[in-house]
Amino acid sequence: MQSFPDGFRAVVIGASGAIGAAMVRQLEADPRCGSVIGLGRKTFPSIDFNDEASVAAAAAALASRGPFHLVVTATGVLHTTRFAPEKRLSQLDFAQMAETFQVNAFGPAMVLAKFAPLLDRQRAVLAVVSAKVGSIEDNRLGGWYSYRASKAALNMLLKTAAIEVQRAQPNAVLVALHPGTVDSALSAPFRGAEIGRPAAAAAADLLRVIDDLKPEHTACFFSYTGERLPW
Repeated sequence: MQSFPDGFRAVVIGASGAIGAAMVRQLEADPRCGSVIGLGRKTFPSIDFNDEASVAAAAAALASRGPFHLVVTATGVLHTTRFAPEKRLSQLDFAQMAETFQVNAFGPAMVLAKFAPLLDRQRAVLAVVSAKVGSIEDNRLGGWYSYRASKAALNMLLKTAAIEVQRAQPNAVLVALHPGTVDSALSAPFRGAEIGRPAAAAAADLLRVIDDLKPEHTACFFSYTGERLPW
């Protein structure tokens, strides 16, 4: 991470997930990283997107350990033991949509709101792990209604926040990132182990993209390859 100052400070939210955990390990191994804090439901402080207050409480607890140069939200839900992604309109279910939006959009939005004020004013990146299937322009196959829509909502929340944050913090970069298909619990029912990349490779690619970001890249959507994706 050569674009960040020596001793830079990082926060990874969703540190128990495949990509989040891999990011934490790689940042811990980076001699230029002064500290990395992994947050999740079982950490202290904890962040649980079922508990809105936990996001504000975590940000308040970490404020004295900042400012932070890198904040990444690497969370997401595609399926649970109770539901699978919808293939048809007839499968839409209000409870499933609400839970998917809460994890994929509402929770990360609260992270944007509470952690943006903790960003370093000279060099900082706040990134959310989104998904290419959340691109409205790129949607040619249909299906996966709740997941697609929640990631599209996340993208809009990110872009809107980036426009506002840039006014007060012109050096801050807020971006959405597509990690590709990763061998993880999220992709397991969809041949993830067969077609997905290792989480360590995905994390390394995303960190490489992050390292190359400049202030003019704020409010953009990037693939793990560095390609700029359409909203």
